[in-house]
Amino acid sequence: MSEIEIKQLQEKINAGILLARKRLIEKTIREDGELVVMRGDQVIHIKASDIKAE
Repeated sequence: MSEIEIKQLQEKINAGILLARKRLIEKTIREDGELVVMRGDQVIHIKASDIKAE
């Protein structure tokens, strides 16, 4: 694989990760659920009402 192909593949992977994150947030908002994330070494629960859709 050439450097250009590797860069293109990495860009596609990054775009896929961002899309999955967006869909997860949208689904959580629709279901009035909450997300559980790590902030530093702490586990944080974020309510759907506090999430700003991107």
